[in-house]
Amino acid sequence: MSKRDRLRSLEGAKSSASLFAALGDPTRLRVVTRLCDSGPMSIASLTAGSKITRQAITKHLRMMEEAGLLRSTRQGRENVWELDQERLREVRRYLKMISRLWDEALDRLKDPGES
Repeated sequence: MSKRDRLRSLEGAKSSASLFAALGDPTRLRVVTRLCDSGPMSIASLTAGSKITRQAITKHLRMMEEAGLLRSTRQGRENVWELDQERLREVRRYLKMISRLWDEALDRLKDPGES
């Protein structure tokens, strides 16, 4: 791995760690899935048909907002939540780079004579 790749990997890890931590909860993953499937939604919509309270959903949304995964806009009396597409692209680039580095490491393990 080049010095440049190592630096990019460290930078990506630092900026992505909070996002991965935010996604480490089943409730938050369900919220992200709903937002992916349905687009921007209010808290009322996100809690409809769920046993989770608005207060609990709000807590999860705020954590994901702090991680840069979501943002909200005020529409009338409600906040509407949506995924931050640029942040998702940033994390996707990081995951692609990590995947490539893992593939290279596995290739070296398969054929240690080529190192």
